[in-house]
Amino acid sequence: MGAHPERPVQEDTVPTIAPPQPAAQPGQATGGAAVRAFAVRKVYGTGPAAVTALDDVTVGVARGSFVAVMGPSGSGKSTLMHCLAGLDTVTAGSIEISGVDLSGLNDRQLTKLRRDRIGFVFQSFNLVPTLTAEENMTLPATLAGRKVDPAWMAEIVQTVGLADRLSHKPSELSGGQQQRVAVARALLSRPEVTFADEPTGNLDSRSGAEVLGFLRRAVDTMGQTVVMVTHDPTAAAYADRVLFLADGRLVDEMADPTAATVLDRMKRFGD
Repeated sequence: MGAHPERPVQEDTVPTIAPPQPAAQPGQATGGAAVRAFAVRKVYGTGPAAVTALDDVTVGVARGSFVAVMGPSGSGKSTLMHCLAGLDTVTAGSIEISGVDLSGLNDRQLTKLRRDRIGFVFQSFNLVPTLTAEENMTLPATLAGRKVDPAWMAEIVQTVGLADRLSHKPSELSGGQQQRVAVARALLSRPEVTFADEPTGNLDSRSGAEVLGFLRRAVDTMGQTVVMVTHDPTAAAYADRVLFLADGRLVDEMADPTAATVLDRMKRFGD
């Protein structure tokens, strides 16, 4: 169903999703992007103490793609992800999720959009220790009073490779298994885009590879869209495309990255 910009938005209604358009081109925001930023500026503080975290960033993330965001400390990569995900507001410019301008939403609408259309995966797993793996996966749906699609749940469980661990609590799972539960939880709502903030930061290399492989399969086999902030060139190599930020600006990007090419690019930042 197409968007109807002329129709007033009711208090708890998020505007309908715009129909699919051609995929976004690298570095550009188009109507086909799952998420896009246009001329985004984010400033913290005022006057002499003001800090510009993002400075005129325009970028689009195509549906069904895996994008990594990299840059030295203080480059604005986490700020960009938080703004794209609606966790932080922008000072100027606009953020859209499937054609819906986040600045046009009130608090209730934004909460509903984040709940229904956005998935989150963070470094710290954020699993409830008293719940089983399956209960953790379905918790957001349970809290929202929604039924879980059994077929989609089965596909997620098969892809995550934890069918024999669903009854186990987090303390009975390895770090990699816990993070895969967190990723499965994010994908279970069929989000427009899943944001992952350093998802392998607390994992050893083997567990990290498990999680990254799962994210890659979610994009390739389930058509998901993933935006991942990382400092690790090996992790970035799982993506289709890498965006490089420095001093709040988008300074470069790379298609079909490898760990070696990403590392070489990062050396120019001295990071």
